[in-house]
Amino acid sequence: MKRILVLCTGNSCRSIMAEALINSLGAGRYEAVSAGSNPAGYVHPKSIETLKRHGIGVTNPTSKSWDEFTGQHFDLVITVCDAATAESCPAFIGKHEKLHWSTPDPAKATGTEEEINAAFDEAFNLLKQRIENELL
Repeated sequence: MKRILVLCTGNSCRSIMAEALINSLGAGRYEAVSAGSNPAGYVHPKSIETLKRHGIGVTNPTSKSWDEFTGQHFDLVITVCDAATAESCPAFIGKHEKLHWSTPDPAKATGTEEEINAAFDEAFNLLKQRIENELL
């Protein structure tokens, strides 16, 4: 089983959704975890709501620092926000592939409930498409 680390700045939306999607769609092939360079300390409720609305199981995700994974081996490290890809990551053991999947931050969406849901759905669908095209 390949280990994947999904990185974002806040680890509250995109990386959380990518972690759940990879674990669900790639069950048995991948084990994904997520973290942030500057964790928000909470998981955005719309992230959980979006995953559940699309039938993806969620088991108590938490917003955590990438420092928790320093020294661990990962086969693949994926950044999902442009800010995180420019930051200096901690050292991870062994050789690993790096990917960058630029994904708009749905947490910054404003407007009606419908417009905010649409922003989360857009991020979800972009991540799902990348996972299906590049990992599965």
